[in-house]
Amino acid sequence: MHFEPLDVSVDLISEKIRFTGALRDQAPITVDYPAPIGDGQGYTSLELFLYSLATCLGSTVLLVLRKMHKTIAACRVQAHGIRRDEHPTCFQQITVELTLHSPDVTESDMEQALHITETSLCPVWAMIKGNVEVVPSYRIMVGEGEKEGEPV
Repeated sequence: MHFEPLDVSVDLISEKIRFTGALRDQAPITVDYPAPIGDGQGYTSLELFLYSLATCLGSTVLLVLRKMHKTIAACRVQAHGIRRDEHPTCFQQITVELTLHSPDVTESDMEQALHITETSLCPVWAMIKGNVEVVPSYRIMVGEGEKEGEPV
């Protein structure tokens, strides 16, 4: 499979550091930082990175589970990043929790899907592996009950 290169272009739209940009025909995204560096009128770059990891990881897990012929009624992915105190203040740890509503996904299915996601399919996770500790966990909601787990 051959992928075309991805291109991004952003433009400065303030006297501080607020940028905006749009990809393809999608709505613009604004990136800014809290005062005094910025005006606080957009997402920060690290928030967008967490968003990218959450959507990439969630999408990949769903693709794997659906290939296993599992039914997914709903999915929520929550990501929480802990930053280093020293510069660069990048993430040192990110916890990601998936909550699935499914009548037929088992803990074993989730552990297998997360393993495949981490080791071979999620490009955002692959880019930070070895630099940032990613701690995934999951909850499977089945009717009234729920199962919780952390992958091995």
